[in-house]
Amino acid sequence: MKILLVDDSKTMRNIQKGILTQLGYTEVQEACDGLDALSKVGAFTPDLLLVDWNMPNMDGLTFVKQFRAKGSKAPIIMVTTEAEKSRVVEAIKAGVNNYVVKPFTPDGLGERIKETLARVAAA
Repeated sequence: MKILLVDDSKTMRNIQKGILTQLGYTEVQEACDGLDALSKVGAFTPDLLLVDWNMPNMDGLTFVKQFRAKGSKAPIIMVTTEAEKSRVVEAIKAGVNNYVVKPFTPDGLGERIKETLARVAAA
């Protein structure tokens, strides 16, 4: 399974990559913002994306809207500090499949990934 991590924080990408490796996901590519992610999704074709909301150049929500506008159905989990209910609703309307609020635990992220993939497989 190919996973794209989109976060402007190298530290956060490293943390997520470590958790994904522990969960058995080894095909992971990183992007530092939405523009970088858009430039990589065509060649990499991820099966799952973990996307931060607040980033320079292009934020996560704008990226999600553009990614979905291209017709991609790959599941997206928004991993962000944005915890307000209105923001969660906004992200889901834009095409996000699930939501994880930072800080998160490795188990919490793992559960969200499993539940998201199960939901998409059942649809």
